[in-house]
Amino acid sequence: MKKYELMTIFKPNLDAEEVDKLIEKISSIIVEFGGSVESTDKVGRKKLAYEIQNFRDGYFLTSILSLPAEKIAEFKRQLRLNDNILRTMFMEVSEKASV
Repeated sequence: MKKYELMTIFKPNLDAEEVDKLIEKISSIIVEFGGSVESTDKVGRKKLAYEIQNFRDGYFLTSILSLPAEKIAEFKRQLRLNDNILRTMFMEVSEKASV
């Protein structure tokens, strides 16, 4: 399994309890697909560079996770189906080269 970094922007009108429930839901989807969450960093509420769905700010979350390669497309689809997520960025974490 490869490591990935997932940055998620949630709608700013959610309270902290709802955001925690969404984080748990995303984590449970990852575990259900045979992966694991290594770390989660709640960055907090930040101003967006441009308006997304009429929102000027959002709640940012960064996660490091491992996921089987064949489950990535389905995981991304599950994220797109969630109405409380404004935007996601999913990228592979590469190993640092030793000099």
